[in-house]
Amino acid sequence: MNYWLMKSEPDDVGIDDLHRLGQVGWYGVRNYQARNFMRDAMAVGDGVLFYHSSCAEPGVAGVAEVCSVAYPDPTQFDPESKYYDPKSTPAAPRWQQVDVRFVAKGQLLSIDAMRSHPELAGMRVLQRGNRLSITPVTDNEWAVIKALIGCCSRVWGSASLPACWPACSALVVAW
Repeated sequence: MNYWLMKSEPDDVGIDDLHRLGQVGWYGVRNYQARNFMRDAMAVGDGVLFYHSSCAEPGVAGVAEVCSVAYPDPTQFDPESKYYDPKSTPAAPRWQQVDVRFVAKGQLLSIDAMRSHPELAGMRVLQRGNRLSITPVTDNEWAVIKALIGCCSRVWGSASLPACWPACSALVVAW
């Protein structure tokens, strides 16, 4: 299982929208490296830190999970979409998306709060100049952030965390 930080602008799709809708397609990614993460490395069941970006208070707002394999992003074919790519065709699509499913809303963990935790210092989202909308997250970063936003105990109860997310269980036991 892999873990990811995925950025979304809350004016477009925020954690509350994901909660209301249940799942959404992660459309509009127009960076080849981020696309490659979805296409080549993501799998159904991977954990997602849902990150609010380009807003008054950016940060991790909740937890989701990947619930589909990558497939062509339909917005690339729509001339009315701001994500339209005239060089992309249905026969040779350039851009992919995955679907993500809501798991839990957490207490917002701001970028400044993330920087205050030495165990998160290596996260790509905290590196100067990082603009990727999708970045990998280590098992330890995943567990620390889930604990900091309150998703470990709120979702599953501290005594019965699911075996599918052992990093969170290990952190809660060690915490």
